[in-house]
Amino acid sequence: MNQSLLSPAPETAPDFAGLIARLADRVPRHCILSKVEDTRPYECDGLSLYRALPPVVILPENEAQVVAVLRECKALNIPIVARGAGTGLSGGAMPHAQGVLMGLAKLNRIKSIDLDTATAVVEPGVRNLAISEAAAPYGLYYAPDPSSQIACTIGGNIAENSGGVHCLKYGLTVHNVLRVRVVTIDGDVVELGSGAPDTPGLDLLAAFIGSEGMLGIVTEITVKLIPKPSCARVIMASFGSVESASLAVTNVIAAGIIPAGLEMMDKRAVHMVEPFVKAGYDLDAEAILLCESDGTEEEVEDEIARMQAVFQDAGATRLQVSASEAERLVFWAGRKNAFPAAGRISPDYYCMDGTIPRRHLGRVLSAIEQMEDEFRLRCANVFHAGDGNLHPLILFDSNQPDEVERAEKFGAAILELCVQVGGTITGEHGVGMEKINQMCVQFTREELDYFLAFKRAFDPYGLLNPEKVVPTLARCAEYGKMHVHGGNIRFPELPRF
Repeated sequence: MNQSLLSPAPETAPDFAGLIARLADRVPRHCILSKVEDTRPYECDGLSLYRALPPVVILPENEAQVVAVLRECKALNIPIVARGAGTGLSGGAMPHAQGVLMGLAKLNRIKSIDLDTATAVVEPGVRNLAISEAAAPYGLYYAPDPSSQIACTIGGNIAENSGGVHCLKYGLTVHNVLRVRVVTIDGDVVELGSGAPDTPGLDLLAAFIGSEGMLGIVTEITVKLIPKPSCARVIMASFGSVESASLAVTNVIAAGIIPAGLEMMDKRAVHMVEPFVKAGYDLDAEAILLCESDGTEEEVEDEIARMQAVFQDAGATRLQVSASEAERLVFWAGRKNAFPAAGRISPDYYCMDGTIPRRHLGRVLSAIEQMEDEFRLRCANVFHAGDGNLHPLILFDSNQPDEVERAEKFGAAILELCVQVGGTITGEHGVGMEKINQMCVQFTREELDYFLAFKRAFDPYGLLNPEKVVPTLARCAEYGKMHVHGGNIRFPELPRF
């Protein structure tokens, strides 16, 4: 395999002046940033541990400009990284030090809402929440709702296959997108998927969603809209231990109930969030669950009663059901604002993203608690308990280099524990730069080579978001040596499952 095809390393400095000149009659000059003070805001995404100053930032205003930029970057062998709102948490939108950063925030039109098909056609720079706001007058909404939905864009959601607190019942981005319009590295425009329920041939749409900008740049998306439920209520359940809360999660699903949302916060997370949102969370609980039911009044009443019975059997110490829509939103506010709340008690936080089988929730959270002692750092846990998607928040101070190193090792240990128990290193944040070493742990070299081959089919020049997501043979070999010989990485003793 020719690794150079996938990790471009020009022998000479890229000709950015030539690129700008070649784009002069196709991309307005105000859409091209090259001064350091203008490009500095784009040096990282939401994971600020990884930074690179982009030499050039291009902000296209339409698809034709996207096509022009890609064709010229290919002609000059210049890497290109796409970026949405920059809310990603895996370093996936970190610029390439010798490449172009393409920001898609100006492609922000909602082109149409079709009531007959319950779909919306939007550009990638449209904010997630803006789709639901536009559809609300028609009694519809877009289901995936990441915590960053007020800011994150649908294009970025597609890159990472984002979820949200309602993904248990309504699915991730991949389950709610029907079609995408994509520009390839050659500047060709192709469409994946269709407005129909299914399309013939390989499901390239599903492969593209979650591909982290490595295969092409999306310029238009058709999303599904669903009717807004007439009623929605939330149970806030307190538990005396993380294990009993985890048992309750398993038992709800085992009872044949699929809640609209099923989230967990441990005691540290509750104490972190409550002063921030004042939601009335139980500060004495070791863990709380937020479990939502939606549908008709009758359906919700029945499901709430069934879930309350399950929680009581699992040892719930307190149950509170939202009495109004306002109270329901307050209950969710704490969970959705957990990340900013972390900034109130710690200079920095490192948000992890791994997924495990639900039956291992209690044991894995106990192991994370042991890791706090091992790495001498605090960790608050907030996560999508219903589908086992963990989001541990490791609290640290980036002004202390030793704490940065320990935070990264702590995160690596959590991800590799997820693999150990039969899970995966990511649920919705992607791999990016953050988890590229753990790809070596989760997948064999043969599997990684298949991933590279698939990328090469779309991007034979290795110019789209290079050196991320799929590690090279050399990188895996080096990471393997660190594990075998100890190196600088130490992991705590983990429980056997």
